[in-house]
Amino acid sequence: MSHAAQAPARIVIVGGGHAGMNAARSLRTTLRSDEATVTVIDPRSYMTYQPFLAEAAAGSVEPRHVVVPLREVLPGCEVLSGEAAGVRPDERKVSVEVADGHTRQIGYDVLVLAPGSWSKTMPVPGLAEHAVGFKTLGEAIYLRNHVLSRLDAAASTLDPKLREKLLTFVFVGGGYAGVEALAELADMAGAASDYYGTIGRDDMRWVLVEAAGRIMPEVSEGLGTYTLNLLRDVGFETHLNTTVESIEDGYVKLSDGTGFDADTVVWTAGVAPHPMLADTGLPLDGKGRVRCTPELRVEGQDAVFAAGDCAAVPDLSRAPTEICAPSAQHASRQAELLSKNVAALLRGGRLRRYKHAYAGSVASLGLYRGVAEIYGVKLKGKLAWALHRGYHLATMPTAHRRVRIAFDWLLSLPFRRQIVALGELHQPRREFDRASAGSRKD
Repeated sequence: MSHAAQAPARIVIVGGGHAGMNAARSLRTTLRSDEATVTVIDPRSYMTYQPFLAEAAAGSVEPRHVVVPLREVLPGCEVLSGEAAGVRPDERKVSVEVADGHTRQIGYDVLVLAPGSWSKTMPVPGLAEHAVGFKTLGEAIYLRNHVLSRLDAAASTLDPKLREKLLTFVFVGGGYAGVEALAELADMAGAASDYYGTIGRDDMRWVLVEAAGRIMPEVSEGLGTYTLNLLRDVGFETHLNTTVESIEDGYVKLSDGTGFDADTVVWTAGVAPHPMLADTGLPLDGKGRVRCTPELRVEGQDAVFAAGDCAAVPDLSRAPTEICAPSAQHASRQAELLSKNVAALLRGGRLRRYKHAYAGSVASLGLYRGVAEIYGVKLKGKLAWALHRGYHLATMPTAHRRVRIAFDWLLSLPFRRQIVALGELHQPRREFDRASAGSRKD
């Protein structure tokens, strides 16, 4: 399938996240402009580096420093802001809902699917009305402002029952996202409480709910147990083998019979593949992911590839029946091989198979606390915390963002966190609307 003497092949990438952005960067450097054009479709014009979301929420890192503008890092690529609504493989077209409300049909010679994942929700009464996820930068900033505003409200009320509700924070899901968000936000709230004369760290209730019998399945059971004991030692309340039955009217009811009022519920109970995959006509597995060959090619499709959370890729480092876990580590490495295989397809070369043994993982449990497991070596405490920061700083795209994040950390050494809630960010027109209403009355 050589296009050397023909018009450039059109490569369309759905998704500008970890897998999509890295695939586009690699393709643009691998292929000449007369060989292919690259179009990236995503409703956001930036990639969020999710391992730093918890630190952005806690104020350790400036939120702007954990996002990467796609147009900045993808010179020579077309970035189309829109939501991919479906794929017609037989016609080689992608349906895209663009900002003006219209739907465009984008043709392709090669399609790369990397739309990522969404928060996996359950039919829990009250969940949609009272909970917030932790997948996007907007959610991280909202949670920071919300948690701090609960402290402000609790310090102002004279109602002891309302105060208890305002100071109760529930996190549902004991994976990396939930544990890191819980630990970082609790650290931030604890630091903020030092400025309140009526609120102490012991007045706050931090609750972790996990349906399985252990937390952090990404690491060994021993390290997961260590993390659980550490959380309990610093005062977190944990409920294992427990699900949330309802969150109606701000009252949290758990399957183990526990019930209490809470004004903050954070849902981190897993992820689900992007729902647009159901409108592609492509083969999906039982979890809604696109079934792929070891070459990252979608089964039964010569010109469609997939990578990242949306792709069910055989994990050849374990067994052909195993599927690669949804992680940034796999996503970035799959993106690199995918770009090489797309180039090989266009140049008539041989496609290679994806095989990567999971190197391990690192996690932050708040300031100066962490756990890590790298190639079977287990680390705890400050060393693991430093390794977490060092690893993710090294893998953050662009040098100037790495420098900015490093300076954020350095400035936090002599100075305390910036503790302020900017709730107006979520309702920027409220004050202007009030002023306008007052003018109409006059």
